Amino acid sequence: MERKFIGAGVLSGLVAGIVAYVFARLFIEPQVAKAIDYEDGRSQAQEALEAAHGHASHEHGAELFTRSVQENIGAGVGTVIFAVAMGAFFAVAFTILWTYLGHHFPDTDPRWASAAVGVLGFIAFFGVPFFAYPANPPAVGDDDTIGARSSAYLTITIVAVVAMIAAVVLALWLRPRWGGLGSAVVAAIGFLVVVTIAIALLPEFHEVPEPLMNGDRIVFPGFPSAVIGDFRVYAIANQVILWTVLTTAFAGLLTWMSRSSANRSSAMADANS
Repeated sequence: MERKFIGAGVLSGLVAGIVAYVFARLFIEPQVAKAIDYEDGRSQAQEALEAAHGHASHEHGAELFTRSVQENIGAGVGTVIFAVAMGAFFAVAFTILWTYLGHHFPDTDPRWASAAVGVLGFIAFFGVPFFAYPANPPAVGDDDTIGARSSAYLTITIVAVVAMIAAVVLALWLRPRWGGLGSAVVAAIGFLVVVTIAIALLPEFHEVPEPLMNGDRIVFPGFPSAVIGDFRVYAIANQVILWTVLTTAFAGLLTWMSRSSANRSSAMADANS
């Protein structure tokens, strides 16, 4: 049965990744294109300003992949691989949770368990990291801080996932004593305390490009806030879609597997009678 759960998770992740990529291609990529256009325009203005002050212009290396390849093949493959990985993790988490619930609360509907895994996974893998470090389009951020930003994002993601696992374990341990609501509240408070402390200890990054100035004159405007806002809204929507499709598809496959198992059991009973 565990192998079937893993297979269902991977298949659900594949479907979710395809749907999420289509959404990203339609709504997020236009914002990325706007950001790239801004970056190109700012680079040209920067070079013109440096040339006016007698500085040599910078040479730009050729792109390894064209923009078309990046937004179609690259983004598609990356999204699908991420979704499949999340699907596998989803299946493992569900299997562990369902094994526990099957022993202690046998009347629990597995679809509710999968819904819980989906919500908690979304919070841990995306919600908390996004709150700490909101997604930014290209041209927002300093090249010199890429390593620090990536490390900080990975750190808060690991902390959030570990804290969520600990919170679930705590809630299940307290449930026989304090009931479902009380144990959930205590676990949620503990989770929030841990991630809040982690976010407070991690560095902050405020790197939205300001207007390019030549003395008191604006040579090129700062990064448009509308692009950042739209990009972040669509990034949130994209992850909501991914996790919703993943959870719904997995729950549907659970129902299908349950009915198939029941039909086989009924057929065997009829054959033996």
